[in-house]
Amino acid sequence: MSILVVGATGTLGRQIVRNALDEGFDVKCLVRNFQKAAFLREWGAQLVQANICGPRSLPPCFEDVTAVIDAATSRPQDSAYDVDWDGKVNLIKAALEAKVDRYVFISILNSEKYPHVPLMDIKHCTEKFLEESGINYTILRPCGFLQGLIGQYAIPVLEKQAIWVMGEAAPIAYMNTQDIARFAVRALQVPETNKRSFPLAGTRAWGGYELVRLCERLSGEEAKVSTMSLGLLRGVRGFANFFQWGWQFADRLAFAEVSAGSDPLDADMDKVYSTFGLDKSETTTVEEYMGEYFNRILKKLKELDFESGRESKKKLPF
Repeated sequence: MSILVVGATGTLGRQIVRNALDEGFDVKCLVRNFQKAAFLREWGAQLVQANICGPRSLPPCFEDVTAVIDAATSRPQDSAYDVDWDGKVNLIKAALEAKVDRYVFISILNSEKYPHVPLMDIKHCTEKFLEESGINYTILRPCGFLQGLIGQYAIPVLEKQAIWVMGEAAPIAYMNTQDIARFAVRALQVPETNKRSFPLAGTRAWGGYELVRLCERLSGEEAKVSTMSLGLLRGVRGFANFFQWGWQFADRLAFAEVSAGSDPLDADMDKVYSTFGLDKSETTTVEEYMGEYFNRILKKLKELDFESGRESKKKLPF
């Protein structure tokens, strides 16, 4: 089976490429920039240049392709409507025309519950378009990536910067992108996943203050915590909506409301693991992921301090 991975240079996409190659699949990566995607070629993937917002560029990418894993999403500077709606419609239509056997789409958990949040609404509409297209699909709905916790919590603790926590924020069951990638590739190997949607949640949901305390314990540092209320967040979003330059910023703030809501972003995964034939015990926990990060960073900092001290001694005149 030959897989076309879309969004292959992203945090999740690169893990999908790595896992698919390890599983013995032939992998093509749809990329916009060959230079930025060179590492994927070094891994053994084939690169094809195209832009999902340009439908005429897509047909050559589907040559000899039997399945698509779509992990693409808009970047902060992009329009969500251009990439996550127009681009996805172009991609699904091209897959239909190429008569691919399977289409795996990475969406977001509970997208149907937030029609007022542009990115969530777009993801939900894309799910519906895919379901009604007639293509053989699998939709995966993760809650959040473990990788995002590094910039949001770990680095601010180490650099003694403020960590912004939503006072009313709901717990989120973050999952490692490597584990999400396992599900995405596995979906192509399990017929029971065809024309079905599945939540993807980590081992348990974590609240913001829980994560702060975990980082303090693992780093040995005291965190500086700043709290933002949901009311203030909505006020800033409303102000940004007054100006055209602030529309994309306002959309991002609207998405932040999802994690600041009262409903936990979590799901029962027992049936999902059973369907996919994967072992839950192999899923990375938040404690394991953050513990490994802090161990690695703290070890490196100690090495740098040692080298710095040794260089200082060399400069002493006695």
